[in-house]
Amino acid sequence: MSTIRNQFSSLHDLREKAPIFLAVLFGTTIYASVCNLWVPEESIFHVTTYTITLLGKYLCYALLALSVDVVWGYCGILSLGHGAFFALGGYTMGMYLMRQVGDRGVYGDPLLPDFMVFLDWQELPWFWHGFDQFWVAMLAMILVPGLLAFVFGWLAFRSRVAGVYLSIMTQALTYALMLAFFRNEMGFGGNNGLTDFKDILGFNLQSDNVRVALFLCSAVVLALAYCLSLLIMSSRFGRVILGVRDAENRARFIGFKTENYKVSLFVYSAILAAIAGALYVPQVGIINPGEFSPLNSIEVVVWVAVGGRGTLYGAIVGALLVNYAKTRFTAVFPEAWLFALGALFVSVTIFLPQGLMGLIKDKRSVTGKLFFWRKGRKPEEEIV
Repeated sequence: MSTIRNQFSSLHDLREKAPIFLAVLFGTTIYASVCNLWVPEESIFHVTTYTITLLGKYLCYALLALSVDVVWGYCGILSLGHGAFFALGGYTMGMYLMRQVGDRGVYGDPLLPDFMVFLDWQELPWFWHGFDQFWVAMLAMILVPGLLAFVFGWLAFRSRVAGVYLSIMTQALTYALMLAFFRNEMGFGGNNGLTDFKDILGFNLQSDNVRVALFLCSAVVLALAYCLSLLIMSSRFGRVILGVRDAENRARFIGFKTENYKVSLFVYSAILAAIAGALYVPQVGIINPGEFSPLNSIEVVVWVAVGGRGTLYGAIVGALLVNYAKTRFTAVFPEAWLFALGALFVSVTIFLPQGLMGLIKDKRSVTGKLFFWRKGRKPEEEIV
């Protein structure tokens, strides 16, 4: 009973913090955008275009971390393969951007991307048709990862695969896709991937205005994903998901088809990851098979663990903090960063099982109990 009460209290706490999170997110993005476009470069308040691009990349990573937290923190599904959905979303956007290059490529072919001309392809593969239209790319961004997540989830959850076995299967999935996309015969650029993009929706990708627009778009999508995820977890569906996480056999015994709930949430999470990948590609300017690397998916789990799983905003904070630290420390200790990342994950697992947000919550709880003891009341009368 106390566990259920704590879960409802946590969701109520999330709803209360949503306006604060949104205010900080939009306040920061608008401030950075204004300081980039309208503050002179010689001013100390000027934000460079490089910083805007870096922040936009961080927001894409934050959306990816949010997608993992949805399934891991609330349903107990530890996915080590969400990098696959992120990369698939990135490739759908990359295919659209490559079709926009046209005859401005190195070889000047109006139809075939440069890598196809180099590999002596004679015609455009059938699965590239339609990607000169933005709406087709966006539809593929949702359908391709969503369908893959549905098929994988249906087979796995119907077979009641769970725990470490499911994690290994998700990692095997992303590794298999990485090996496939490395092949030139696949028609996705092989080892080099897709790059040298020019325009998006007719606007120059190198323009400062477009960079800021992509940055703001990433912030808006992250905010919408956060609010939608919070709405889902606060609904009846979310309460069933929590029940499946804590006692799946009991939920199944009283009549819930738990595999349907898990598949639905897994597909939703995969689509969020794909959207993050689609926003990521035009900002960094490249997508290659390295994004499928299982190591990338493990990194995302580290971000969520550091911030605090099952909190939504904790996953976002963890992604921002770890990636900022990675940017700083890879320049100073490039060879030691991976060891530092592993040590961070082990330390968090041992000493901060609830992440940074859990540590803050515990401190607030202790402070609240001390306050009520000083007032002569029992803390359990006031704190759930």
